[in-house]
Amino acid sequence: MKKYIKKSIIKSSIIGILILNFVSCNKNFLDKNPLDQVSSPVFWQTQSDADLALAGVYARLTQGLSFNFWQTRKDMYGGDADGSYSVVARGQVDPTTSDIADDYDNCYMGISSCNFFLDNIDRVSSISEGIKNQYKGEVRFLRALFYFTLTNDYGGVPLYTKQVTIDEAKVKQSTKEEVVAQVLSDLDFAIGNLPNTAYSGHAVKGSALALKAKVLLFNQQWQGAADAANQVIQDGNFSLYNDYKNLFLAVGQDNNPEIIFSVRYLNPDSYSEQDIQLAWFGTMNPNQQFVDDFECTDGQPISSSPLYDSTNWKKNRDPRLMYTVRNFNEPGINSAGNVVYFNYTNNSVTGWEDMKGINMDAVPVDYSTKSEQDWILLRYADVLLMYAEAKNEVSGPDVSIYNAINAVRARPGINMPPIPAGLTKDQMRTRIMHERRVELGMEGLRYDDIKRWKTAETYLPTIVDAGGVRRAFDPSRDYLWPFPQSEIDINPNLVQNPGYH
Repeated sequence: MKKYIKKSIIKSSIIGILILNFVSCNKNFLDKNPLDQVSSPVFWQTQSDADLALAGVYARLTQGLSFNFWQTRKDMYGGDADGSYSVVARGQVDPTTSDIADDYDNCYMGISSCNFFLDNIDRVSSISEGIKNQYKGEVRFLRALFYFTLTNDYGGVPLYTKQVTIDEAKVKQSTKEEVVAQVLSDLDFAIGNLPNTAYSGHAVKGSALALKAKVLLFNQQWQGAADAANQVIQDGNFSLYNDYKNLFLAVGQDNNPEIIFSVRYLNPDSYSEQDIQLAWFGTMNPNQQFVDDFECTDGQPISSSPLYDSTNWKKNRDPRLMYTVRNFNEPGINSAGNVVYFNYTNNSVTGWEDMKGINMDAVPVDYSTKSEQDWILLRYADVLLMYAEAKNEVSGPDVSIYNAINAVRARPGINMPPIPAGLTKDQMRTRIMHERRVELGMEGLRYDDIKRWKTAETYLPTIVDAGGVRRAFDPSRDYLWPFPQSEIDINPNLVQNPGYH
């Protein structure tokens, strides 16, 4: 049933994105078309108009590199993979580096669309205040997501909560604290106005609560993060899915109880290049350090487990390893049980390839391949681990923390043993860090995790990439990216982040 609903959303998104393109940037945020081209009397009259505009805001998520499979580039930045984005991964960035501008451009395009929607939705008189507030809640959730992403990359950024002209947009960045306060305000509004139901393509209360937990966690507001995550748990609308592999494939994503929010695709109207990039071009190559962090089935690291077999990387290992990486030289098995062979255009520089979310039925891949796997941005396992981390920082290990982590490990088909009892607060923190790495591996979360833990400066310089190049991370500047030079050039009030020229 959901496939039909989803297809309607996708088709509406295509129309809606064309509408909202009138008020969004082409290359830079300030380079905009006139704001009055859609504000004519012919639009914002009916619920259909509102639905089209709402779909257009959602469709912003499918553009660029920020909210789809390209998020895996942040696993590369974070030291779990090697490949095409080596410049950023090695800290060799400056304001002209193209890779670091994508989040800035994409997020501000999304913010512009959100503000345009919020400034105009009240003009639709044919829908109730309750429906309007629900729509506003969805858009404010999305605006919070965009601004939260910007704070992780750049710290404080220019803050706009309404449509602005080119001249009005030329403002100094707000502090990170001011932007986070706006993010939390948007999320609280969303929490109060979105339905408390399972996720089916539109943001719901649980989506906003999960994002609020993440925002608070990333800003070390531990009690608030624990409370928001626990509310998701107690509301009972989400649960762990019993098929880890298919959680990341279209075949397992309809009505999936674990997905709290995702970027949605459906052929032939909307698709991504996920299989082309990951299963043909081999863009992301997991490295040996990442592979070695997966435990054996006895719950012991490979350095101490008697079950470890150095000649067979799959034997007696945490099953999540096989669902996350594959050996470059090995064939695969499709859903019919047939052996399929990859036709990579490049050799893996590490000997490993990304496996999570690869559609084996599309192998061998070519330019005609259109991927429709939804890209998951928030899922229940992440909420459990966020709760465990925040709660541990508040009070140290307790039964609820063990229960949350062990539930993730005990997922059907994974069945990893419980973590050891009697851990100290510091030991529990280390276990949670490990669990996030293996459970959420190759989902684009690693770089932000090691930055907020302040371990990037010690861990990244230990990594030697293919070709013998050692990574570098300068703690005096690299915890933030530079603002793109193109933005500095057109906004004289924007102050460049420290350490960049």
